[in-house]
Amino acid sequence: MSESALKVVNVSKRFGGLAAISDVSLEVPDGSLTALIGPNGAGKTTLFNLITNLFPSTAGEMFFYGTTLARLSPGEIAGLGLIRTFQTARAFPGMTVLENVMVGGHNQVRRNAVQQMLWLPPARSEERELTAKAAALLDMVGLSRFRHEAATDLPMGAQKLLEVIRALMARPRMLLLDEPAAGLNDSETAELASLLRAVRNSGVTVMVVEHNMSLVMGIADRVMVLDAGSLVASGTPQEIRQNPRVIEAYVGHAEVAV
Repeated sequence: MSESALKVVNVSKRFGGLAAISDVSLEVPDGSLTALIGPNGAGKTTLFNLITNLFPSTAGEMFFYGTTLARLSPGEIAGLGLIRTFQTARAFPGMTVLENVMVGGHNQVRRNAVQQMLWLPPARSEERELTAKAAALLDMVGLSRFRHEAATDLPMGAQKLLEVIRALMARPRMLLLDEPAAGLNDSETAELASLLRAVRNSGVTVMVVEHNMSLVMGIADRVMVLDAGSLVASGTPQEIRQNPRVIEAYVGHAEVAV
């Protein structure tokens, strides 16, 4: 894990007179599982939005495996293999659970439009491969029995798991997961933890924003802490538990006990 998958250098973001992110620098090692934590309003999701260029940064630079992300569109960034999820689950309406997962594999489609429209053997073979991969991912998180049901009918927790495996269909080099455990029960959270460990062990770099400290401390290689838009601490889970700056940042935030 010596190479940096993601490098953020002196990044800031202002919305009018409000400094949402202030001179943040960090590195996420290749192959690591890194957690980004902090009180509500600390700027965690804003930082994800800057990395994926949903918002332009006010200052600073960001690099993905040495490639600058400046002036790249969110689609171009995804094309590099930097894939993200969002706080709110986004199941596509009018599609089944299986179809929602398969949408994540659109960047793997290699057959041309004519082959697909005429449903020629190469297109059929490619479709079977994508279907098999999507079915395997659904089985991994215990959602196989819902594969033919409308995705929007799933409970919110199941939709969060659906969004994670849909992102995996894109074969990412790095995953940015924004509160993937929100809405999950204890059993689903345990399944998510196993999934994230398996993803990391397969060589995919993971960075997760999360409020569930039991989950974070159980799976993360490193933990970074944002408070009021500034990076105030970085270290192993054990170091973060004992860091006085982190304890100070979380005073009054009972939902996160470190």
